[in-house]
Amino acid sequence: MKLQKPKGTADLLPAETAKWQYIEEIARGVFNDYNFKEIRTPMFESYELFSRATGETSDIVTKEMYDFEDKGGRHIALRPEGTASAVRAYIENKLYAPEVVKPVKLWYDAPMFRYERPQSGRLRQFHQFGVECLGLKNSAVDVEIIAMADTLFRQLGISGVKLSLNTLGDMESRKAYRQALIDYLTPFENQLSEDSRRRLNENPLRVLDSKEAEDIAIVKNAPAILDYLNETSKAYFEEVKALLEALNIEYTIDSNMVRGLDYYNDTIFEFIVNFDGKELTVCGGGRYDGLVEYFDGPATPAFGFGLGIERLLMIAEKQEINFIPEETLDVYIAVMGEKANLEATKLAESLREQAFKVERDFSNRKLGAQFKIAEKLGAELIITLGEDEVRTGQIKVKHNQTRKQVETTLKAVHESFAPIFEEIYADEIN
Repeated sequence: MKLQKPKGTADLLPAETAKWQYIEEIARGVFNDYNFKEIRTPMFESYELFSRATGETSDIVTKEMYDFEDKGGRHIALRPEGTASAVRAYIENKLYAPEVVKPVKLWYDAPMFRYERPQSGRLRQFHQFGVECLGLKNSAVDVEIIAMADTLFRQLGISGVKLSLNTLGDMESRKAYRQALIDYLTPFENQLSEDSRRRLNENPLRVLDSKEAEDIAIVKNAPAILDYLNETSKAYFEEVKALLEALNIEYTIDSNMVRGLDYYNDTIFEFIVNFDGKELTVCGGGRYDGLVEYFDGPATPAFGFGLGIERLLMIAEKQEINFIPEETLDVYIAVMGEKANLEATKLAESLREQAFKVERDFSNRKLGAQFKIAEKLGAELIITLGEDEVRTGQIKVKHNQTRKQVETTLKAVHESFAPIFEEIYADEIN
């Protein structure tokens, strides 16, 4: 039997995980600067959580959800997006309690699962950074989170990322726009794609999000949500735009943007980059003030986004951004003979306890071969241990590049390697 990874998944080997770790470290620092705290939720949840949150008519539910019945007869789904889980955790753990400081600022770095055609930057198991800010409605919250995403792109060195902005207004505005959209689309019903015909009366806003050529041509002249905003929604959107301008964050209004999920209201946004001549969304989100209450929690305004890590890496590679500093090793211990094996183990552990990165030979290679391995691993220093060194306790620590060496004892290294390390590098420091 030939074993292979499932279609739409990827093995991340050490050279790749180093890039992921770099991005995660930068992201963690940015989120921390904005006082967001990490949350970790289960990889699978009740099917109902995701189906109700994203909308029964959404592509996620009708086409992409990985769902199954477990041995206890429960309908379970693998997590297709992060917001629903964060909201469930917010309610279940009573983060809405009066003693909890508002807003509650959460972030996560997690795998998501959607059954769709695997493509570059989007696999069936993919990964996202997500942030959720719950408890306050203020245009400054919306802009702070958009600015946080913008900051992350800049700190990673990603260029050419453009902000697209829209608003869906409040429920009153959406209701008026929904009817106007139905009135506009109905005469074109027979020309719409099969999915859009189904959505026409279930959720006409989703027709605007269609990627089918026939739908794109029809909605090009559809009425814009901006023409159906009430005064409250207009004023809120004007505040968002003014704050973005105050921060010198450029944006473009896209009145046909709706995002792919049912729970959004008011501000929505996407960060888009040109990739091989096509527009690629790398980050998107918006305001979802009704979702907590929809799941029987207290009325709780909220704002958040999701950012695809695979897409981020794909863009970085295209822009030739080098995320990985040169790997180095502090000490390589070359081992000669069986009698040196025990002392090499003790020495390696002693150096690691002193916070040095150490590797040793396990294969009884010839000394020349071991030196080549040390070079390949980027070892700064080499200690050679043979029977003579074990018997006398005298060793030499040699710099692999400058060839400078210091004579010392095993006892001294076990007690404190730092002075020996400093002596090796004394000329460079001076």
